Amino acid sequence: MKIRITFLIISLFIFLSCKDKEQQVPPPQEINVYQVVPKTVPIYEEFVGQVYGEKDIPIRARVEGYLEEIHFKEGSRIKKGDLLYVIDPAPFKEAVVAKQSMVAQANTIVTQTESDLKRVKPLAEMDAVSKRELDMALAQRDASISSLNAANAELNIAKINLSYTRILSPINGIIGRTLAREGEFVGKDPNPVILNTVSNIKTIRVQFFLSENEYLRAARSYADGSKKKIQRSENKVEVELILSDGTLFDQKGKIDFIDRNVDATTGTILLQASFPNPMGIIRPGQFARVKIKVMDVNDALIVPQKCVSELQGQYSVLVVNAENKVETVQVIIGEKIPGFTIIKEGIEKGDKVILEGLQKARPGMEVIPVVTEYDNKSTNKQ
Repeated sequence: MKIRITFLIISLFIFLSCKDKEQQVPPPQEINVYQVVPKTVPIYEEFVGQVYGEKDIPIRARVEGYLEEIHFKEGSRIKKGDLLYVIDPAPFKEAVVAKQSMVAQANTIVTQTESDLKRVKPLAEMDAVSKRELDMALAQRDASISSLNAANAELNIAKINLSYTRILSPINGIIGRTLAREGEFVGKDPNPVILNTVSNIKTIRVQFFLSENEYLRAARSYADGSKKKIQRSENKVEVELILSDGTLFDQKGKIDFIDRNVDATTGTILLQASFPNPMGIIRPGQFARVKIKVMDVNDALIVPQKCVSELQGQYSVLVVNAENKVETVQVIIGEKIPGFTIIKEGIEKGDKVILEGLQKARPGMEVIPVVTEYDNKSTNKQ
């Protein structure tokens, strides 16, 4: 009797233990997944460039002399024709007076030779003087006229040099820091020859370089109009500008210049893009990144970059299969776009890639997949 009671107690204990173990098995948990859907994805490339004004005009001292006056505020906006600098004009005024004297002297000689010709010509017609004397009078008259023309030319040069003592702005724009001060001798090395620079920045130019391979790939894509791999507008490539602080400039530009040759020393080719700059935010000398759309990848399978794991050069993602179990899938990645990676091989349309809880998910684990949209905030920034 005691043996039977003991056996029943042991059996009941074993039964309760097994029941507790069954209750300890956790139920499948919900996990957020990203469902792969084919999309047309634009591919961009970025290149570092330097900013220039639409016009950057150096202000030069075209004559030598002492700088007497400065008529602008550094860094201010100026208009075409505004007076900027005055170089001591006294020596140039004296040169003008001297040349005027030479013109007057040449005029006197012309008058004299013309009078001689008028006197000799009738006599030659009556054979009162020789033909040789007539030719000599004619030659002297022509030579005096040439001398007068030369004197007038020298006078004009003297007046032009005098006008160069007043340096005017050639364009509307912003003037920079002056490289010479009042009292300095300018116009001859090592003294300042370029006194300043005026820039028109309503439109800015950004110059950047492409390697030979990058240029060939872009040129072939652009030439292939049927595939529309490069965005066009009026037969020009539209580009964007990323500023040094990472923000995207609010104006789009166009590539308007490609250099004629590849630099043999660097293996690169120069390109230029122009951007409207209505607020004058961008200034010459800044560095920025030019962002160019180079192609569209059709039916691309993309997954968030956070879903892709790398180990020794091998890439993988965690996928929830048809049995709602987690499995590891090896993939081959392609181009990266903000927040996403293009998968060339390894996954198919409709696959559910684990988006969150990657550390908790283990291959073979049963889960309840919850399809979630992935909104990458960095996409909006760029």
